[in-house]
Amino acid sequence: MKLTVPTALTLFRIVLIPIFVLLFYLPTPLGAKLAALVFALASITDWFDGFLARMLKQESAFGAFLDPVADKLIVAAAIVLIVQADPRALVAIPSIIIVSREIAVSALREWMAEVGERAAVKVSFVGKAKTTVQMFALVFLIWQQDLLGLPIYMIGLVLYYVAAILTLYSMFCYLQAAWPTLTQED
Repeated sequence: MKLTVPTALTLFRIVLIPIFVLLFYLPTPLGAKLAALVFALASITDWFDGFLARMLKQESAFGAFLDPVADKLIVAAAIVLIVQADPRALVAIPSIIIVSREIAVSALREWMAEVGERAAVKVSFVGKAKTTVQMFALVFLIWQQDLLGLPIYMIGLVLYYVAAILTLYSMFCYLQAAWPTLTQED
């Protein structure tokens, strides 16, 4: 297997996870800011690796497998950290919604692929919008401190709830698309 630029970016995103976690736990406000910047960098590489794979015609089965794994790993790490840092129901509820949807949709995609209907649950615009809002929300929640007089944490929390709503809506869309296959008789 030849290592392509898009796959290298995806692997880089995975390598960033322990760095992100270590920075988050630095006992200084600078740690959270650096962790937020590393998470933002990882989020940018998530968009960029797919773009490069298409543009450079370097799409691969390994890259198609690894990309969503890398995304879920870093998002799961971020969610665990923000819930641990702020263990209120206000943060836990959208976190549970987001993690539950990721598990359900991943299982749905795997099952649909098994029955030859993977295309019915391909990534949609709503899914991409959910991911974008979620990434901004997580960056702001990780950053924690106000910036230029803006209540970054509160903005992040509002965006997190928007992401949770989009999460539920996108899950509904995926289930709706898969419903005919899910309910057909054997």
